[in-house]
Amino acid sequence: MSTDESTTPRPTPATAAEASAAPAAPEATPAAEDTGNAAPVSGATRILVAEDEALIRLDLVEMLGEQGYDVVGQASNGEQAVELAKEVRPDLVIMDVKMPVLDGLSAAEQLHEAKLCPVIMLTAFSQTELVERARDAGVMAYIVKPFTADDLRPAIDIATSRWQELKALEAEIADLGERLETRKLVDRAKGVLMSQLKLSESDAFRWIQKTAMDRRLGMKEVAEAVINGFPAS
Repeated sequence: MSTDESTTPRPTPATAAEASAAPAAPEATPAAEDTGNAAPVSGATRILVAEDEALIRLDLVEMLGEQGYDVVGQASNGEQAVELAKEVRPDLVIMDVKMPVLDGLSAAEQLHEAKLCPVIMLTAFSQTELVERARDAGVMAYIVKPFTADDLRPAIDIATSRWQELKALEAEIADLGERLETRKLVDRAKGVLMSQLKLSESDAFRWIQKTAMDRRLGMKEVAEAVINGFPAS
C-alpha cells in the first residue's frame, strides 16, 4: 500500500506497520487459528478483515480476537473481500480503502448493493471530498491509521448502529433517492438532539424513530421538525 494513497473521511483510528508478506488466501480463517487466542465467545460479532499489508492485517486480527470478536475471514484485496463476504456472511467488514485488484470503496459499493453487511474503512488520511461517495458505498465508520485496540470497539459499535438505522429507513422508505435524502436529514437531526439532550448517536436515532411512531409521521418529517427548531423534549 502506497504512502501517498488517497483516502476517505474519518471517525476512528489504526496501526501503521510495513509489510511485504504474501497475501492471505481467500478463505475464511478463524481468529483462533490466526492469533493463537482462545476461540471467540458464542454470539460474538463476526468480522471479515481485508487489508493488503500483511503486518497491519495480522495486527488488526489479533486486536479483534483479544477483544472477543470472531474474525471469520481475511482477504488481501477488494475482490477477495467481496467473494469471501458473500461466502461467509460476516456481520461486518473492516477493509482498507486502497487495495489491489479492487479498491476498498468499490468493494464496499458491491457489498452495499448486495445489502450484505456494514463496512468500516481503514484509512491513513481524511479527504472530505470522498465522504459522500463513502457514505453511498455503505461505509458506516472509519478507523484512521495508526490505530490502537481502543479505537476498534467504538468504530464497530457506530457501524453496527448506523447499519440498523439504514435497515429501519429501508423498511419505511422504498425509493432510494428519498431514502438517501431522509438519511442526510436524520443525520443532521441526530446532531441537534445529541447537542440538546446529550444523547448518544444511537439514542438520538431511537428518539426520532419513536417520535415518528408516536405521532404517526415519517422519520423525514420528524427530522425536519427537529432541524427547524421543534422542541426536543
